[in-house]
Amino acid sequence: MHYRHRLGKRAARHAPVVARQVAALERTGVRTTYRLHDRVLSNPGSRRRFLAHRPVLDAGQAGVVDELRGQGFCALPFTALFPQAQWEELEADATGWTDGVERRVAEGVGADALPEEKPYWRRHRDEAITLASPWLRLAASRRLLDIVNSYLGMWSKLSHADQWYSPALGPTTERVGAMRWHRDYNDRHVVKVFVYLSDVDDRAGPLEYVPGSAGNGAHADEWPWQPLGEVYPDQSEVAQRIPASATHTFTGPAGTMIFCDTSGFHRGGHVTERARKLWVFHYVSPAALRSLVDRNFAVQPADLTGLDAVQRFAIV
Repeated sequence: MHYRHRLGKRAARHAPVVARQVAALERTGVRTTYRLHDRVLSNPGSRRRFLAHRPVLDAGQAGVVDELRGQGFCALPFTALFPQAQWEELEADATGWTDGVERRVAEGVGADALPEEKPYWRRHRDEAITLASPWLRLAASRRLLDIVNSYLGMWSKLSHADQWYSPALGPTTERVGAMRWHRDYNDRHVVKVFVYLSDVDDRAGPLEYVPGSAGNGAHADEWPWQPLGEVYPDQSEVAQRIPASATHTFTGPAGTMIFCDTSGFHRGGHVTERARKLWVFHYVSPAALRSLVDRNFAVQPADLTGLDAVQRFAIV
């Protein structure tokens, strides 16, 4: 019994070391898996599919791709790419859920009821989104996929689609989680599309981005991207090495649509005085889906009727 007691104390003493070693082994395995799929197993085939069926873009789509290639982002009105009637359908769908959240806020259910690192409500946190949603149909549309795929140079996978509501946290709230500068750790080949559902100014936690921090840009070597890399570098060092003048802030009215390569540095959601309402779509390469990404939507075989090969590849 005395031996077991000593063994238990020794195990407890070394548990943090063992946990770190296990985590390091897991990171090594995930990184190896990602690189294998990126270089050999998954992404090369996806690139061949794209080259064999290269889409023909119109002027609006081509303009988005050019801006993504030049600076890592593009912001424009939703109606620059899609008809007004579609925006009205999407807005009506989003409003019902937002109204429910705002009733909860009015009843006193505030930020203290939310996760500390992600203080916002997600519409599909516990329930998978399906193609019955006009928003998921938008995310799987060829008009969006052709833009994303043309920028990435491969057929992409949709990994996430959700509506967010960020309540006002107060002017003295500190930045936590994704409110701090970071690169998305789960893919080098990633595009997020944000659609503002409310007017977003400096008080509503606008998306901020460092142009030239993705690809081969001027800031790409600052804490360079790697799978499962350092998510949040020292924020004071970021401020020293990347001046505020080198960043771009995405304020804009409801209906603003933002395409962004989030393997580059970005932050958002520091909502101080005005609630932020938006939809977001995540597009990644097949390599990320194999090792670093979990999806939040559900698609049944019957849902695929009428979708072409590019769309099926994106959501299956």
